[in-house]
Amino acid sequence: MRKLTAILCVGLFSVLALPAHATEVAVLDWRQALLSSDAAQRSMEQLESRLRGQQQEAQALGEELQSLQQRLQGGSFSDAERQAMIQEFQQKGSRFEQLRQQIIEEQMRSEQEFLQQSEPKLERAVEQVISRHRIQVLVDPQGVVHSEVELPNLTGEVTDILNSLN
Repeated sequence: MRKLTAILCVGLFSVLALPAHATEVAVLDWRQALLSSDAAQRSMEQLESRLRGQQQEAQALGEELQSLQQRLQGGSFSDAERQAMIQEFQQKGSRFEQLRQQIIEEQMRSEQEFLQQSEPKLERAVEQVISRHRIQVLVDPQGVVHSEVELPNLTGEVTDILNSLN
């Protein structure tokens, strides 16, 4: 990713330094290209499959917490009953938070692993597109502040190449 980021950063500064007519400039949203790839879709499906049980448990706990909260707000209970319900609410809330954190951590770990595995393929795909179109400056869409001409967007082509590399 560092190499790709460096290419995009250098490209942005090159656009500013070179006359527009002397440079072939294009736009690439590498994040979108990568996340639109078949490999990313498979990775997301595998992640969802691994997390399905935890997500179902978290959803069930969330519903139970809402129900308990409504019961606590609407009912008249003895102090012992109210205390028991509050304790149950706190325990379920703690488990819900624990599950939520585990899910977030697994998603982040999975995303990082996917990015590391995909980096070489992404770099090859970008290099192929640069060569094919004779691009001298490649910029990230967020790096384009203003352009009076429609810059070619090579994101879809990079995604296609990524899909062919799998």
